[in-house]
Amino acid sequence: MIGIGFVLDILSNIFLIVGLFFVFLGMLGLIRLPDVYNRLHTTTKIGTLGAFGVMLSILLKVGFSAMGLKAITIGLFLLLTAPVAAHMIARAAHRHGVDLCDESIIDEYCDSYDK
Repeated sequence: MIGIGFVLDILSNIFLIVGLFFVFLGMLGLIRLPDVYNRLHTTTKIGTLGAFGVMLSILLKVGFSAMGLKAITIGLFLLLTAPVAAHMIARAAHRHGVDLCDESIIDEYCDSYDK
């Protein structure tokens, strides 16, 4: 019969693989995408999801010990702060005149403030 520990190990390994896959996609997007705004988008969304998957994997592996609680706290902190930080970095870049890539079609914020 399969025990709960075996199931938790399988789930932990699945979350680890999925999290590492998303971290890899975020790294690939950071290298391949053309401008700062696209790079911020990929590293914030994909990287945060990947890091949260790894932290959830740690929680499932070690349980609600001190290390597991720290891992889930870090994961929740990343989920709450990464989008806000990326928004502020993108806004600062736009206000300082960092141009969009040539393939961008529309810039809705170009008239909202002086550069």
